[in-house]
Amino acid sequence: MKNTLTQRVGDIDWSRVESQLSDTGYAFTGQLLTSSECDPLSELFAHENSFRSHVIMERYRFGKGDYKYFRYPLPDIIESLRTATYPHLARIANQWISQLGPKEKPFPLDHKEFLKRCNNAGQKQATPLILHYEAGGYNCLHQDLYGEIAFPLQLVVMLGQQGRDWEGGEFVLVENAPRTQSRAEVITVDQGHGIVFTTRYRPVKGSRRTYRVSIRHGVSRVRRGTRYTLGIIYHDAK
Repeated sequence: MKNTLTQRVGDIDWSRVESQLSDTGYAFTGQLLTSSECDPLSELFAHENSFRSHVIMERYRFGKGDYKYFRYPLPDIIESLRTATYPHLARIANQWISQLGPKEKPFPLDHKEFLKRCNNAGQKQATPLILHYEAGGYNCLHQDLYGEIAFPLQLVVMLGQQGRDWEGGEFVLVENAPRTQSRAEVITVDQGHGIVFTTRYRPVKGSRRTYRVSIRHGVSRVRRGTRYTLGIIYHDAK
């Protein structure tokens, strides 16, 4: 039985994740958190002390709903999840860099070392967040960029169960390739399961070179119930 978060992350087939990310811009992790770990995180949303910022989406035309960014120090389980998944994703990110050419600096495999790079660029604020939607809520297509340093992959974990806690509210990715029409993916996973996806782009091999295909993400309209999700962003914000 998978008893610890570290074991769950270690048991993921990361070669499969890399293949799926390269093919589609997203990949499934399987279960990362148990229901007994998810429920307290959803309940934490009501407590302001854990968060540095509360964003009401309607005020900025981001959608309908709200989200809160955690402050440092992060809750232990979120810190553990961010730290444990980062090295696997950094290897994938560095593989993407090698495919696209040496225009970007490779990412360190230790997350603390990467955060030092963010801090040196003036990005020192925590970015993991919890998102909350009621019936009618949605999130417009966007990219999570908070400064000049941006890690190319991120993670979302469902804190509730679609079909039980809410209807609708699917995770949506839209890919915009050059000289072609956009392609949408509509994705659902179970409670505690994660979706790794690209922050900005994925590399695509063309006939002459490998090029970047831009991807944005959002959430479709929630038709019933309450939807909570955990977002893990690996770069810090200004």
